[in-house]
Amino acid sequence: MGRRTMSGGAGAAEGTAGGMARDAGDRPAGGRDGDDRAPRREAIPARAGNDPEAGDASGGLDRSLFRYIWRHSKRDQILICAVVLASLPLYFASLDLPRRIVNEAIQGHAFEKGNETAKFLILRLQMPDWFGGERMLFSGFDVDRFELLFGLSSMFLLLVLINGAFKYWINVAKGALGERMLRRLRFQLFSLIMRFSPDALRHTKASEVATIIRDEVEPIGGFIGDAYILPAFLGTQAATAMTFILLQNVWLGLLAAGVVGVQFVVIPRLRRELLRLGRQRQLASRRLAGRVGEVVDGIAAVHSNGAEAWERAEIGHRLGGLFDLRLRIYRRKFMVKFLNNLLAQMTPFLFYCIGGYFALKGQLSIGQLVAVIAAYRDLPPPLKELIDWDQQRLDVQVKYEQVLQQFLPERLLGLDTPGRDEPLCGRLAAEGVGVQEPHGPVLTNVSLALPLPALVGIVSDGGPAASTFARVLARRTVPTSGRVTLEGHDLADWAGAALTRRIAFAGVDPILFPGSLRENIVYGLNRRPPDSAVTDAKALAEAHRTGNPVAPFPADWIDYAQAGVADAGELDALILDWLTRIGMGEEVYRFGLLGQVDPERHPDLAARLIEARIAFRERLAAEGHAHLVEPFDPARYNRQATVAENLLFGVPTTTALTGRALAEHPVVRVVLDRTGLADDLVTMGERIAATMLEIFRGLPSGHPLFEQFSFLSADELPEYEAILARRTATEASAERHGTSTFERLRRRWIGLGRYGSADATRLIALPLAYIEPRHRLGLIDDAFRERLVEARGELRTTLDEAGLGGVDFYDPDRVCAAAPLRDNLLFGRVNQSVADAVETVTKTGTALVQEMQLAPAITRVGLDHQVGPEGRFLSGSQRAVVSLVRALVRRPDLLVLDGALSPMGETRARTVLELLLERFGRENSLVAVLPNDRVADRFALVLRAVGTQIHGPEAPPARQDDVPRQDAAARQDAAAREDAAARELAPADGGALADGPEPGATDPDPEEARRAERDAFAGADAPGAGGGASGTGSSASGTGSSASGGVVPAGAGVAAPAAAVSRRADNETGPEPARVEQDVKA
Repeated sequence: MGRRTMSGGAGAAEGTAGGMARDAGDRPAGGRDGDDRAPRREAIPARAGNDPEAGDASGGLDRSLFRYIWRHSKRDQILICAVVLASLPLYFASLDLPRRIVNEAIQGHAFEKGNETAKFLILRLQMPDWFGGERMLFSGFDVDRFELLFGLSSMFLLLVLINGAFKYWINVAKGALGERMLRRLRFQLFSLIMRFSPDALRHTKASEVATIIRDEVEPIGGFIGDAYILPAFLGTQAATAMTFILLQNVWLGLLAAGVVGVQFVVIPRLRRELLRLGRQRQLASRRLAGRVGEVVDGIAAVHSNGAEAWERAEIGHRLGGLFDLRLRIYRRKFMVKFLNNLLAQMTPFLFYCIGGYFALKGQLSIGQLVAVIAAYRDLPPPLKELIDWDQQRLDVQVKYEQVLQQFLPERLLGLDTPGRDEPLCGRLAAEGVGVQEPHGPVLTNVSLALPLPALVGIVSDGGPAASTFARVLARRTVPTSGRVTLEGHDLADWAGAALTRRIAFAGVDPILFPGSLRENIVYGLNRRPPDSAVTDAKALAEAHRTGNPVAPFPADWIDYAQAGVADAGELDALILDWLTRIGMGEEVYRFGLLGQVDPERHPDLAARLIEARIAFRERLAAEGHAHLVEPFDPARYNRQATVAENLLFGVPTTTALTGRALAEHPVVRVVLDRTGLADDLVTMGERIAATMLEIFRGLPSGHPLFEQFSFLSADELPEYEAILARRTATEASAERHGTSTFERLRRRWIGLGRYGSADATRLIALPLAYIEPRHRLGLIDDAFRERLVEARGELRTTLDEAGLGGVDFYDPDRVCAAAPLRDNLLFGRVNQSVADAVETVTKTGTALVQEMQLAPAITRVGLDHQVGPEGRFLSGSQRAVVSLVRALVRRPDLLVLDGALSPMGETRARTVLELLLERFGRENSLVAVLPNDRVADRFALVLRAVGTQIHGPEAPPARQDDVPRQDAAARQDAAAREDAAARELAPADGGALADGPEPGATDPDPEEARRAERDAFAGADAPGAGGGASGTGSSASGTGSSASGGVVPAGAGVAAPAAAVSRRADNETGPEPARVEQDVKA
């Protein structure tokens, strides 16, 4: 999971901006957080001495943007400015050359004394008289008038090229400087996000913070390269041009200076309103981004409450206000631009009038006038850019200050400095701990001591105190008063990396990142920078220059020692062991069946799959069931597969060969036309469309028939009805008027028949999803099958010759990396025309996987299953398991649970509780928040939350075994009263499980389990695999639902530990198992 980890420092950064903002955004006090990651920095307020850059405005960011730029780039700024100064003499010479060309060469001033030749390219060195005076370096060449003209013109061209080279180097250098500084700034802001305090996170929206780093600092980065260099470069250019004009004629120089002065005084004043409007626009845009993020995060609630229209109206109102602001900005901006351009164009008018007057009076030569006009041509652009730079400076300074407001020191935790790092054993004490929230106190003056290691239960009274205290112990909440100590040492003085390694937290809302199951589970182990250095010298140098981490990335950052393993293989075994113990091993096995096998990553598994494929075929034949599976054969049409699958004979690896895009692909169309299949597919499409229109007409959009046929959706019916209507109209017109031979040939040549291009494509796409045994419309005959097999080979050859690829073709002798593992093992499609074929094939396949001991390897492939954004491809129970295993593989000294088991089903939660109580207490500690004291007797120490106080510790209540025996009726009455009381006292936040597990989270009944196993192994959707016209085979990743794949084969060695734990839990003495689960809020 390294790609989401900051690659620097002694430990990996424990989160992201979006994850942390989601973690605490807008939750009430005591709200739970399912992430098992404590803050990366120490949970102490920022104070003097913690921050080595304490003089900075915010964690290394200066209040002044210019001071920040100078501090981090002064060497580059000085170098570029030196190059700017070096370019000025050549720039001045380029301004003077037009005068010499006009006066000396064209007007012949160099030949006025009757000389037929003149000196060209004389090089003199002007020295003070006391140092020898002028020295002649080169006396030049004798040239005639034409040679002088061409020589001076060539020199002018050469200087233009040299000045252009200077500008190119300067612009590239300042652009690179700006990007380096932007990289540094973004990284610093991201690092500051890692230090946000829980209180700051609670009032921060992830979308707004992401907008700041992505968008709002972009103009700042663009300005950084220009901050010092642009005024130096443009200012010296403008000063050089102005000096040249003054040297030619003082009056013209003063005139130009006057106009420039007006521009510099008037234009900035007019732009002040633009600054104010721009500031309003930035804030409005940020609020809009935050609101859109809120709607996206809560889109399910929007739909379930029917608030779409209200949300659209609000966003429309916000967009309207933003439009008004931008319109006012445009009007003001272009009015200022008009005035600026007017002033810039007035000066040439005055030059022509006044300069021409001086030239007619003989006070100014024609060459000087031409040179002045040419010099002034280079004056307005730098002046305009300088004015724009000043405007940008003010605007960027405002943006920079607004960014700093989000990263003030009081919103940050202290820097992670070296501190104590020792096992969490001994006396853990809370000394006057209090937590204050905006609405009032949550904890008040809590003082108690706990001997660690221990099993500690915190019994909640329904308020937030228990959860808040648990989060204080886990360093997830910063106490506003008091402290937490271990053996008298304040935990705030410990190294932050040490605390995150020794304390793990699991809450009710797990935070998962896009990636695989494995990447999410080992996320907490990504804390050991690789020993090897970055091998790319350029990348290493850039990282140093921009203050970024220099550790290699991507690389293996996993701390195997913390997990107690030696390598990745042992870590996978540890993860699978925990998943199996907690009861998710079967689901991971099903993920493996739906997963993909990369022969390069898993060469041994790939080889064994080929062996299993052959053995599977032989086993079916020996049992007399060979007819139940129609194998993939390059020379035969597979009747159980779609037309698209038969055409491609493989799995597409690009969207250009899936769905409707397959019918539009130029190579596919050429092959279909060449083999005569295009007209056949159009005809099939007509019949399918007509049949579907007849069947579906008048049916609601959610009718099961739509899913059964899967050709058309309800929304597409009018479109195909229009296509068929156009066909009828075309045929009627042809019958009346006839069709020209040329038109028939043209349409025949491009394979359109009676249709236009778009209609033909839509009709060709329909039969690509057709399976004869499933849909039974009688559209495919033997001749069509033969032509399609012929087209299959031609299509593969054409794609290979064109170098397009895009298809991972089926091959009996190798694994198809793009196909699910299940399809690679089956290597065919189940015969849908035989009753109970799926059950028989599943039974045979399960037995074979058992015998060949493939289940562990398949389950390991399941760890590559993608969890989706925020874990949305998993059920709530599965997300809770992943979060808990993430904490367990770290082997923490202290595990804090706050509602982590509530999303699980009753049986699984009971099993996990017993497992954790057995695992912790001897060398490691467990702290769990309980909704009541029903299971408090399982813990060695019990704390009780009463209002804003935490009382205890106390001895656990007597176990049920110690209660005097009562008669059966009395015990039943007591149990009934307890159940009623539990329902009344159950917290409304869903922490207890009295109301039963989430939908889909309960253990399936035997029949459901058998159905899931059958679907995953043989593929319930196998006949239609490919999803319509795509021909893609079955899904490679699944949806993450627990019912999306098969179960672990009995006796395969994967589910046995979970069963053993379940039996052990059932035989444990104490309260009834079902009631134990209902009372667990951990």
